Amino acid sequence: MRESGTVEGDATRVRKIIHIDMDAFYASVEQRDNPELRGKPVAVGGSAERGVVAAASYEARKFGVRSAMASVTAKRQCPDLIFVKPRFEVYKAISRQIREIFAEHTEIIEPLSLDEAYLDVTENLQGIPLARDVALRIREKIKAETGLNASAGISYNKFLAKLASDHRKPNGQFVISPEMGPAFVEKLPVGKFHGIGPATGAKMNALGLFTGLDIRNQTLEFMNANFGKSGAYYYWISRGVDERPVRANRIRKSIGAETTFSTDLFEFNALVVELRPLVDKVWRHCETTGSRGRTVTLKIKFADFEIITRSRSLLAPVTGRDELERLACGLLEIEMPLPKRVRLVGVSLSSLQLGDDAEPQLTFGI
Repeated sequence: MRESGTVEGDATRVRKIIHIDMDAFYASVEQRDNPELRGKPVAVGGSAERGVVAAASYEARKFGVRSAMASVTAKRQCPDLIFVKPRFEVYKAISRQIREIFAEHTEIIEPLSLDEAYLDVTENLQGIPLARDVALRIREKIKAETGLNASAGISYNKFLAKLASDHRKPNGQFVISPEMGPAFVEKLPVGKFHGIGPATGAKMNALGLFTGLDIRNQTLEFMNANFGKSGAYYYWISRGVDERPVRANRIRKSIGAETTFSTDLFEFNALVVELRPLVDKVWRHCETTGSRGRTVTLKIKFADFEIITRSRSLLAPVTGRDELERLACGLLEIEMPLPKRVRLVGVSLSSLQLGDDAEPQLTFGI
């Protein structure tokens, strides 16, 4: 029997993992700083025709407005939606303030973004015996110092802690104990599993897998055969097992965005128009996480589904959005004229590192 969430070297000691997630972070900051926005549907992002919603207030979410939604779609669903330009420097400053609160309780902090992090409080610095009390203390101090609400999930592994934080949103917390874990997962629709996107969810449904219990009833061999290297992960999380440690100072290795066209494209200028919002999305991730990368990759999928990629690596990290666009468009220009029509383009930035470490260098560790 495989045990989940035990401390390395001690098979009987259960880990205490907290997932903290700020509630509608960007939008809540804007409502905090501008009283006229409070109680109103707010979207942080661009309102232009090709704009994208970066975050939505809970008032906006009632109308179906979600992050990553096209601004024109959001406005159509919520005609009274108020668009506010993002202030990433403000969000980053508040995020640093919140992480200082985390650090009062544990040194093992794995930030996922400006508004989200895992904390391992198995041995917390305050000596608080119950993880739920640590989470409550953190949430209370965040509210007192920033005026913002945070939700928390508490469990014995990362997968369940993240699920738990969604369970009492906004401004709540929920505990999934080792006794509750397997039963909690077995009732969960596969689309609610973190790490299972729409395409994988559809594939699971086609195979007759609709809930955690359906996955749990499959063999490891079946999951590996149908889902490759991710099969084992799905197999174990369906049993409430997730042995991934909380990694302090974890940094993502790459970030990318791509789009499929409604009509295949061929001309350079038309493709550049499609590349720009992808560059915006990639650079927005860099801004929100403080990371920078030095390898730019262009992905092209032709109408016959052939895929090519072209990359360029720099000695120093890309310093700005315009430089990223110039490099991506430069890679495209080298391929012109294209041999056939294009159905998809993508842009990614890899060899990522934290912005504070982003100095010219030949090599660095991830």
